[in-house]
Formats: sequence, C-alpha cells, structure tokens
Amino acid sequence: MTGPSPPMLLSNRSRGGLAAMAAKRDNMTGEWSDLAKRSPTVAGLYMTLGILSNVVALVILVKAYYRMNRRSKATFLLLASSLVATDLAGHIIAGALVLRLYLLEAGLDSPDSTCSFLGVCMVFFGLCPLFLGCSMAVERCLGVTRPLLHASLVSTARTKLCLSGILLAALCVALMPIFSLGSYTYQYPGTWCFISVLNNVGPQDLAFVLLFSGLGLASLAVAFVCNTISGLTLVWARLRRKPRGCRSTKSHDIEMVVQLVGIMVTSCICWSPLLILGLMSAIRSHNESLGEDLEKYRYLMMKGVHLAALNQILDPWVYILLRRAVLRKICLVTNQPANLRENASRRWEDSSFRGLEKSSLKRTWEQHAAQGFRGGHLSGRGGRDRHLLHP
Repeated sequence: MTGPSPPMLLSNRSRGGLAAMAAKRDNMTGEWSDLAKRSPTVAGLYMTLGILSNVVALVILVKAYYRMNRRSKATFLLLASSLVATDLAGHIIAGALVLRLYLLEAGLDSPDSTCSFLGVCMVFFGLCPLFLGCSMAVERCLGVTRPLLHASLVSTARTKLCLSGILLAALCVALMPIFSLGSYTYQYPGTWCFISVLNNVGPQDLAFVLLFSGLGLASLAVAFVCNTISGLTLVWARLRRKPRGCRSTKSHDIEMVVQLVGIMVTSCICWSPLLILGLMSAIRSHNESLGEDLEKYRYLMMKGVHLAALNQILDPWVYILLRRAVLRKICLVTNQPANLRENASRRWEDSSFRGLEKSSLKRTWEQHAAQGFRGGHLSGRGGRDRHLLHP
C-alpha cells in the first residue's frame, strides 16, 4: 500500500515541473512571436532612417571633398565618404532582402540562395565599416605624429588603391562559405541570415566565426590605439603652444580626430556585442549543445544585429554633428549668456573709463587755465612797475 506512493509523488512533481517548463517556454515563444510580428515596422524604420542619414552625410562629405585643397583632409574625406557609401549600400541591399523575407513570411527553413546572398551582404557590409574606420585611424595617426612621412606616402591614388584592397578583403571573407569554410543559416525569426553559430557548429563554422570576429575586434583595437595616440599627441602639442602658423592645421587635425573618436565609440558599442556573442555561442555550440539556453542565445543574437544596424545609422550623424561649423555654433550658443555678461561688463568698464578720463581732463584744463591766469596777472603788474621806474 505504501510502496507505490513515493513513485507516484515523484511522478506528479516531475509532471508539474515539466508542465511549468512547457508553459514558460510557450510564454517565451509567444513573446518572441509577437516581437517578430512587430519587427517589420522596426526593420522598415531602420532602413528608412539609415538611407536618409547616409544620403545627407554623403552629400556633405562630397561637397567638402571637392572644396578641400589640403591633401591630408581630402584623404580623410575620401575614406569617410567611402564608409558612408558602404553603409548606404548595406541599408539598401540588406534591408530590401530582409523586408522581402518578412513579406514572404519566411520561417526557419534550410538555407537557400537568398540566405547565402543575404549572409554575404551581412558579413561584407559589417566588415567594411570596421576596416575603413581602422584605416582612417591609422591614416590620421600617421598624419599627426609623422606629418612629413604622411606627406610623402599618402596620396589620392594610393588611398583609392587602399580602398580597393579593403573592399576586396571584406568580400573575400564574406565569400569563404563558397570554399566550404563555414556556412550561412537563417537566424531567428527567420528573416535574416548569418554565420552558423547556434546549431550544428562544425570546425569550419567555428573557424569562420573566429576569422570574422577576430578581424572585427582587431580593427576596433587598432582604431582605439591609433586614436588614443593621435589625441595625446594633439593635447601635448596644444600644451606646448606651437607657433601660430600651425593653428589652422591643428584645428583640422582636431576636427578629424574628434570625428574618429565618435566613430570608434559608436562602433565599439554597436558591434562588440554581436562579435563577442557570436564567438562565445559558436565555441559553446561546438563543444556542447546549447540546450535550454538556445532560445536565450537566439534572442541575444537578434538584439546584437539590431545594435549593429544602429551603428550604420549613427555613423553619418558623427560627420554631420561633429563638424567644426556645427561645433562652433554650439559653443556660441552655450557661451552666449557668458558673452552677454562679459560684453555688458566691458561696456560698463569702457563707459566708466571714459567718464573718469573726461573728468580728469576737465580738472587738468581748469588747473592750466588757473595757472595761466595768475601768470598773466603777475606779468601785467611787472610791466606797470617798469613803466613807473622808467618814464
């Protein structure tokens, strides 16, 4: 009678636990399905904002490039224009493919040609901004620390050759799955494709993730080091108070370094989560099954891609807002109350000084007039005395 009761109690508990886990999983799946249903609006908003922002920034940079006569600034503007152009192309091509998958109501199906092409676009347009930001940081570091060497090495033709090499390197990495190094698969909720990092990660997939994440993180690290060196060099030159002839050059260098720091900060914030998370999930999935953490990793990967897409929206605003003209206007607006008080005090001091000057001049004139009157009176009396003595 009492023997079978413990197994019955254990069975009820296990059934209750399984039911609770199933309910939790259903609730989580329901939340993510609702999120996926709302995502087309988010994807369309990202695409629209990205296109508008990059078009505005590209127009500004192209105009500045054709107006600029200094070669170092022209090289920087050429690289910046290329970065914004690749961001614009990424929003148009990859964004159109994602919206198409939403309209087709695609699910987590097996990879096809559309998935492979979208995966190539994701990797290519992801690496290009990181490579270009790194090359811009290296170019500015060389221009600030070794200006003579920069003038002898950097030219427009060599810059265009470097751009071609950067684009070719990013394309070669993106096409690695064609040579059986890695693969692209649909990612949750089935509307975008990326490197296989969650399920059935083989040695080739792991090598591909290591290559992609390693290149991205290395680009961010090199950009950080070069921008730090450039910033410290400019601060040291400012403290040493260089001659006034270098003031214009230093202002251009400061503007470019400030923009590069803005690019580096946005890239680190937006790209580091996806790069690190993809690497961690691929290593864990290769060693063991993700199990119950699979849904969590899917959700985090989706958020990481949203952040990476946000980077391509924020990059053009770095150039739009961190220009010298805009920064000068912001400084004038923020310092306007202080300037008004300074001008008022200066006018009061000037008026007080003029009043004191007038009063002092008036007293001096009166003193001279009084002395002249007494001197004339004495000379008149002396003349009369001489007349009496010599008739």
